[in-house]
Amino acid sequence: MGIDSAALLVSAGVASGLAGSIAGLASLFSYPALLAVGLPPVAANVTNTVALFSNTVGTAAGSRAELRGQRDRLLRLGVIAALGGAVGAALLLGTPSSAFETVVPWLIALGSVLILVRDPLRRLVASRSRSLANTARPTLPLACAVLLVGLYGGYFGAASGVLMLAVLSLSATEPLPVTNAVKNIATGAANVTAAVAYVAVAPVNWAAAVSLGLGALLGSWLGPLVVRRLPETPLRIAIALGGLGLAISLWHQASS
Repeated sequence: MGIDSAALLVSAGVASGLAGSIAGLASLFSYPALLAVGLPPVAANVTNTVALFSNTVGTAAGSRAELRGQRDRLLRLGVIAALGGAVGAALLLGTPSSAFETVVPWLIALGSVLILVRDPLRRLVASRSRSLANTARPTLPLACAVLLVGLYGGYFGAASGVLMLAVLSLSATEPLPVTNAVKNIATGAANVTAAVAYVAVAPVNWAAAVSLGLGALLGSWLGPLVVRRLPETPLRIAIALGGLGLAISLWHQASS
């Protein structure tokens, strides 16, 4: 991999870390960058999953205050999400690459739409959560939802953070920063489980994973600082529109 490709991946990693901190859509920057440097779709996806482990590390480091006292809850949710991530990884590895190329544009479009409607979604789940008791123990519906989001995260993952945030917001009444921090760990558990599977049996491009991962670590660490200073709504809309543009481009490529 040349210097230009490495520089592109580091930059995409920083953008991915920032996007993940803002909206849970890190893959909308990292995945197309991996395609741009020449990786085929499945190799790009597994490399992306391995690289974005650093995103989880960075966001967790920035959320230590919100995670205090959440250990038991994190363990329970992490185990469920990790199981889903393992199933998602197995599904990806057992699916023909042509099927993956077909489904990816739909996943990216879904993630982009979810970002556009994020605020109404948050208001909806906030109104529902006010009628629930604050509890850290997953009920059966919550456990099933976390499992499914973990499966999606292990398979591809774009917007899995948004989905996990919506699920967790329905389960407890608490400040949003706490829910967001717990969401980062839960989605990270799904990501790590899938990454372990990919390292063992999938075509991970390590040069690309390291370059992307270093950028994502920096971006995820800077994300909370940047979000406090920039207007979030225009940036979030730009990310969503960029994701829809990418989905249209991939649809065109898959049909050609």
